[in-house]
Amino acid sequence: MNIVELLDYAFFRNALWGSLFASIACGIIGTYVVTRRLVFISGGITHASLGGLGIGFYFSLSPILSAMVFSVFSAFGIQWLSRKQGVREDSAIAVFWSLGMAIGIVLTFLTSGYAPNLSEYLFGNILTITSRDIAALVVLSVVLTFFFILFYHSIVSVSFDTEFARTRRLPTQFIEYTMMLFIAVTIVLSIRLVGIVLLMSLITVPQMTANLFTVNYSKMIILSGLLSFAGCVAGLLLSYYLNVPSGAFIIFVLIIMFFIAKAIKSLFRR
Repeated sequence: MNIVELLDYAFFRNALWGSLFASIACGIIGTYVVTRRLVFISGGITHASLGGLGIGFYFSLSPILSAMVFSVFSAFGIQWLSRKQGVREDSAIAVFWSLGMAIGIVLTFLTSGYAPNLSEYLFGNILTITSRDIAALVVLSVVLTFFFILFYHSIVSVSFDTEFARTRRLPTQFIEYTMMLFIAVTIVLSIRLVGIVLLMSLITVPQMTANLFTVNYSKMIILSGLLSFAGCVAGLLLSYYLNVPSGAFIIFVLIIMFFIAKAIKSLFRR
């Protein structure tokens, strides 16, 4: 079956639209994460989201909605512990990382009836993306775009030098907490693409690749979004023809793209 024939299937079209809007959101958020060096925090929030999934399964709520709420509180909790309570940032991340994982495992085990299918959340399955998921990603992408347009200079200042931004009387605390909120929401809405286990790579690897070619903030956002979408489409198609899990193969393709870009950059330097 060729690509044109695949487009006749709704699930494949949904996967492409989901990849596009997730790439836009991850391109914007991932650039902030990489420049602020928040990769470990994003990993903590990602794995803490399992606690929200467990709560959703146990109380018969929407797993994505409960995971989003739990992730947002975890993000704010990490920020609060590290900034207000004198706890080291890596220790605060470890607390919420392990708490979320523990709550998720216990409540999933205690859920009555059929055992919830955790595999699509842990490892992702881009082909299960629904129209509702796409709509949520569209709204997120639009909100993120407008927020970055309105506060672009403040976000760039906070990303590279928070202390300098504070001396300029910029709304650093508002930017930090709002961006933590967006990081949590983006993570949860992108879980279906590559899963909890590999999601951290989706918001870091394309940005690292883009950073090899530019240090301009806006160009990094655009380039990382394009690279992310290209990696998602290539990984999706290759996983179909090779009959392997799509989420893992998307990340594999993105990492291969990074090493190829690194090699090209090295050749130009020589």
